[in-house]
Amino acid sequence: MWNPLLSSSADPQGQWLWVDVSRQQLGIMAGWEAAQTFPISTAANGLGETRGSGCTPRGWHTVRARIGEGLPGNAILRGRRWTGECYTPALAAGQPARDWILGRILWLSGLEPGRNRGGRVDTFRRYIYIHGTADASHLGKPVSAGCVRLSSDDMLTLFSQIAVGVPVFIDDEPPQSFLSPGRS
Repeated sequence: MWNPLLSSSADPQGQWLWVDVSRQQLGIMAGWEAAQTFPISTAANGLGETRGSGCTPRGWHTVRARIGEGLPGNAILRGRRWTGECYTPALAAGQPARDWILGRILWLSGLEPGRNRGGRVDTFRRYIYIHGTADASHLGKPVSAGCVRLSSDDMLTLFSQIAVGVPVFIDDEPPQSFLSPGRS
């Protein structure tokens, strides 16, 4: 599996995901070309890495876990487990402020020690996911609590194409290089 931080090339090799915060768009990338894009929602609090900030973390990550395989697309997930319930508008009417995590989760882990891995900036320990949401009307706007939200249907499509270990880059600009920090 290609690791962008171990690459000696300035060009990406293989599949990777780009969470383009400025466009509120996620791209499944093949090299520098987007094979497919989806509207998303990132954090209302903007970009940042500190635990408790409610921000979406920047930099290189990897998909560490895939959760929800085989569940209904509208399965309600809490604590990375299916509650046994499926989302309906009637259920949502009773919980209008709830941040629904639906169908599938791609759980992210940071690849950059001190930036998004370890200590108070650890993406994995912050429980940052790419996940399905019921609130598709706000896709394209930053309104999440830190995760990357997609429509449930788009999440099903994305999940079917992404394996554990796929690199994920999150920022408002494309990556400048695929060299590991400190390498030239």
